[in-house]
Amino acid sequence: MMLCIPYIWERQIYILVEEKIILGVDPGTIVMGYGIIMVKGNKMELLTMGIIHLVKYDNHSKKLKVIFERMLQLIDQYHPDEMALEAPFYGKNVQSMLKLGRAQGVAMAAGLYRDIPISEYLPKKIKQSITGNGNASKEQVAAMLKSLLNLQELPKYLDATDGLAAAVCHNFQGGSSGEGKNYTGWKAFINQNPGRKKP
Repeated sequence: MMLCIPYIWERQIYILVEEKIILGVDPGTIVMGYGIIMVKGNKMELLTMGIIHLVKYDNHSKKLKVIFERMLQLIDQYHPDEMALEAPFYGKNVQSMLKLGRAQGVAMAAGLYRDIPISEYLPKKIKQSITGNGNASKEQVAAMLKSLLNLQELPKYLDATDGLAAAVCHNFQGGSSGEGKNYTGWKAFINQNPGRKKP
């Protein structure tokens, strides 16, 4: 006599969740802030945030070298898929604007050097994206990030949360600044900035 043993086949469904790492940068010539998040589906997780102290360097060229080297270290350690930078705001002091623009350019160059797509966001856009108010203070942005990412405490320097805000804003915008300032490499950067050459 043969026994019939029912065979139960279990069907398993695997859902692939997109995962990406975003590096956000708040350019500065005295203190530069950065934040790195990992995005899995709809969830954001803080990987790290911090600052680069530049006040101890008297020479502006040295500051730029330190920015480039530190950005490359962060990129090589965390392997971001995308990079978001806060665009410099326009001020009355031309020399300060020039130095800030150089700092931003060097941070961008590090990303471009590693072929990371880059997007720029105006400060108001970042604040609006995080808090709903384009005129929000640094403290308000930091408080909202603390809630969004379940941070235990805020850093001493809010430049770090400003860098983090650029990364979170980039995620909320779906990876596009909506301002025509997205670069996927040196070629794209040169095409959008005629007259500039790769260093």
